[in-house]
Amino acid sequence: MALKQISSNKCFGGLQKVFEHDSVELNCKMKFAIYLPPKAETGKCPALYWLSGLTCTEQNFISKSGYHQAASEHGLVVIAPDTSPRGCNIKGEDESWDFGTGAGFYVDATEHPWKTNYRMYSYVTEELPQLINANFPVDPQRMSIFGHSMGGHGALICALKNPGKYKSVSAFAPICNPVLCPWGKKAFSGYLGTDQSKWKDYDATHLVKSYPGSQLDILIDQGKDDQFLSDGQLLPDNFLAACAEKKTPVVFRLQEGYDHSYYFIATFITDHIRHHAKYLNA
Repeated sequence: MALKQISSNKCFGGLQKVFEHDSVELNCKMKFAIYLPPKAETGKCPALYWLSGLTCTEQNFISKSGYHQAASEHGLVVIAPDTSPRGCNIKGEDESWDFGTGAGFYVDATEHPWKTNYRMYSYVTEELPQLINANFPVDPQRMSIFGHSMGGHGALICALKNPGKYKSVSAFAPICNPVLCPWGKKAFSGYLGTDQSKWKDYDATHLVKSYPGSQLDILIDQGKDDQFLSDGQLLPDNFLAACAEKKTPVVFRLQEGYDHSYYFIATFITDHIRHHAKYLNA
């Protein structure tokens, strides 16, 4: 599949690039960002996928998180896709910031008119890794995933739905129990329909209860002053209770004074890169 390079910038000895391609799953042109560390010049490196939150594109993470130095030092290729299909001309796709454009929620939609394009789950877990593996110096056996907010939800469900596929998973302020929060109810009813039993297939709190795989080491950072935590959008306590019940190890760090922004992410991003490097470089 043809890749069109949009930009390339040297950063901490490596290259931060953005590419565009025609997505089969999403039936539209998609952009993704990829950081190639210096080690990628001489051999295959592990791949770490970042999933962004509501309203974001591939640009937010690469310009705001400050992840490059740690990724360069640990020799990780870091891939950041967009958060939804773009320009599909679906009625209503641009009407609100928490549904449609910029809000794909990392599900495969089953409802008209979204089901033709809104297949972010399959894009992130299948099409994009295949594209990356075919075109860049990555080791397909060493792959991990992390994300923020809606993307934290995405990272958790991708890891929990695919035992063994990802070596590690982490999240910043993830939407942990979308079937019970306003954002999740809106997105899932639109993309997946009114049968709420289908929603559980994309809910980390429900998925961890039936997770059949070997132990997955989960790291979550959550800002204590996050407005969406107090608004009941994130519901980490429900996820932690489910993990405790299943005896699934999770390191949950409630960070005093931090909010939901990229200032919070930038503060702890190096810890997360190290968390993944421990498993990817083992």
